[in-house]
Amino acid sequence: MTDSKLHLIKTSAEVPLTIAVTAIDENGQVQDKYIACERPLTIYLNWQPIVTLMTLGARPEALALGYLKNQGFISDVNQLESVIIDWEVSSAAIITQENTDSVQAKLSEKTVTTGCGQGTVFGGFMDGVEDIRLPTPTLKQSTIYGLLKNISQYNDTYKNAGAVHGCGVCQQDQILSFVEDVGRHNAVDTLAGEMWLNGQGGGDKIFYTTGRLTSEMVIKVAKMGIPVLLSRSGVTQMGLELAQKLGITMIARAKGRHFLVYNGAQHIHFDATKESQD
Repeated sequence: MTDSKLHLIKTSAEVPLTIAVTAIDENGQVQDKYIACERPLTIYLNWQPIVTLMTLGARPEALALGYLKNQGFISDVNQLESVIIDWEVSSAAIITQENTDSVQAKLSEKTVTTGCGQGTVFGGFMDGVEDIRLPTPTLKQSTIYGLLKNISQYNDTYKNAGAVHGCGVCQQDQILSFVEDVGRHNAVDTLAGEMWLNGQGGGDKIFYTTGRLTSEMVIKVAKMGIPVLLSRSGVTQMGLELAQKLGITMIARAKGRHFLVYNGAQHIHFDATKESQD
């Protein structure tokens, strides 16, 4: 934790992530199943409404903080005073001493995006991106395989109910923090908020996601200072162009022993290929 005087005030903060339901299968038989919960969370900054996110609700404090930071609404963790979560009114109120006079102007500049569970970025989202300088990673193929094996132990909500994305901050093949949400951007914002609060650097980290690697995902991971992005899903054209510009090693379609390196292959030591084992 940083030296900020932040006070987390939780009101009805714990909510179920899944609920039990019944469904009828193809044979007309009743099946007891679980489905993922989805609930609105309206984020307020100094009591001004910013956005309503649809979320699983796993770590709402970190989600709200990470969202505001990634969108450029706040930047100084030491100016934070409190985070108030109240599920009875579906709200997350962040109080900061930081100057927020420019919030209204940023809210007037919005772009509808491809993000699931979010879908909008505001003016300020791109601020500082061109100044980001990421370290050059060194990564072994065997480490990727180890990470993919270890990540299979997570995704609890997905295994139980489906309908969610998962993201993780990893170091080598170890998962430091993992979160699931109905939208992949909610999950990355949650992890960004945690890292920001805890003063964690990203230079020696790998970011894993089950979602596709769009421009938004690349920018958010770059803002976290993480130089390696690993996904079980695919890549978009703008996501790839930004990864190339920012120097992010981009690995996609990663599952089992298969993966595709779209950028940064020169930083990977292929120590587990068939040729290297002969």
